[in-house]
Amino acid sequence: MRVGEALRLDRSDLSPGEGLLTIRDSKFGKSRQLLLHPSTVSALGCYLRRRGELSPVPGEPALLVHPAGNRLNYPAVPYTFRVLLGRAGIQPRSERCRPAIYGLRHSFAVSTLIRWYREGADVQARLPQLSTWLGHADPKWTYWYYSDSRVIPIPAPLPA
Repeated sequence: MRVGEALRLDRSDLSPGEGLLTIRDSKFGKSRQLLLHPSTVSALGCYLRRRGELSPVPGEPALLVHPAGNRLNYPAVPYTFRVLLGRAGIQPRSERCRPAIYGLRHSFAVSTLIRWYREGADVQARLPQLSTWLGHADPKWTYWYYSDSRVIPIPAPLPA
């Protein structure tokens, strides 16, 4: 999802029992639901429990909060991302090649396309699904990932 979409999430947008996350009023005023992997639901549950123990503002409706207890805002994201990278032991390859939060979205899209090719899936038929996951109003906007010149050429599907 987009960074702004994540920042606008409220706790009520998470339905752990159903494994769903509702993204409301996104780009172009659209809303969508994302099916979450069980490990993601579990991690979010742990986060919310820990947040409840530590938060100075336990009633804050936001899903993602700053350590001060209020909703995480956009200017805090790059700093928080760098802190989390450090805690995870992820180092930049160079001063000019540093992990960036928007790269997570790009990596998700490209790795999904590569996986589909390797599985022998009909990528053209599945592109609308990826488009929905990314929140694109039209699959034509998803073709950017499909034709991104920075992406290593996608290998042919592996033989069965």
